[in-house]
Amino acid sequence: MTDLKLAGIIPPLSTPFDERGDVDTSALAENVARYNGVGFSGYLAFGSTGEAVHLTAAERLRVFETIKQTAAPGRFVIGGVNEQSTRGAVEAARTIAGAGADAVLVITPYFYKGAMTQESLSRHFIAVADAAPAPILIYNIPQNTGVVMEPPTVAALAQHPNIVGIKDSAGNMIAISNTISLVPSGFAVFSGNGSILYPALMMGATGGVLGVSCVAPSACVELYEAARSGDHPRARELQNRLSALSQLLTATFGVPGLKAGLDLAGLRGGPPRSPLIPVSDAVREKIRSAMRESGLFPDLG
Repeated sequence: MTDLKLAGIIPPLSTPFDERGDVDTSALAENVARYNGVGFSGYLAFGSTGEAVHLTAAERLRVFETIKQTAAPGRFVIGGVNEQSTRGAVEAARTIAGAGADAVLVITPYFYKGAMTQESLSRHFIAVADAAPAPILIYNIPQNTGVVMEPPTVAALAQHPNIVGIKDSAGNMIAISNTISLVPSGFAVFSGNGSILYPALMMGATGGVLGVSCVAPSACVELYEAARSGDHPRARELQNRLSALSQLLTATFGVPGLKAGLDLAGLRGGPPRSPLIPVSDAVREKIRSAMRESGLFPDLG
């Protein structure tokens, strides 16, 4: 396995767009600069929250370079790979590793989901891991892809020296617990669902790659640190504050909702890229109310 120590809270960074709909690297750099003071262990470039599927290859490279250049010393940067073919995933992994990615997050192919057996998924990830010059993490997000990585499959892939972890965004506590129990020591299991961060950590998860951490960064980092230090009352309190907000910003209203939350938190959110559309005024007020009720945004008017 690699010597890279992947752990902690990692935000899957949002991609800001300007009034013309172009990638706004200045706004992205502004967000990263603010996050540098929070205590994140690293950053994820162009994951689902970053609208990876709406970015061209050239835009993805610009986004990655902006994050890499702005990230504080000691923060690792992971690059997302969202290609549907194994050959495309290998090429994308090589490109982003060549740009300086410390690790690569590879999504499960999903367009031909009916043909995506556990065997075909295993062959895909092994081929990418064999060819990639950077460590690989598996990205399991069945609510978006309709494809599930089963815990025994993940455990078998974890034996590969270049497959070092998984971001499991399914929100299935039984499955993530089974994965943790089956994988070898040192294999990084990240919860991708903010609503189950604390229980996942208690079961042995390495950390979280959480959309809600983009909007409520300090609370997510504090929860992680409280769980690690054994301050379970504080960790549970923070989990209770974060759970409803996480559900609203990610599962309920998706990227447009998360971007509205960023705006309300004083960060650079802005509009999503078409065909996604901004949330309505009524939804924005619902998000504002949930943020107030969480008690995590005392300055929110």
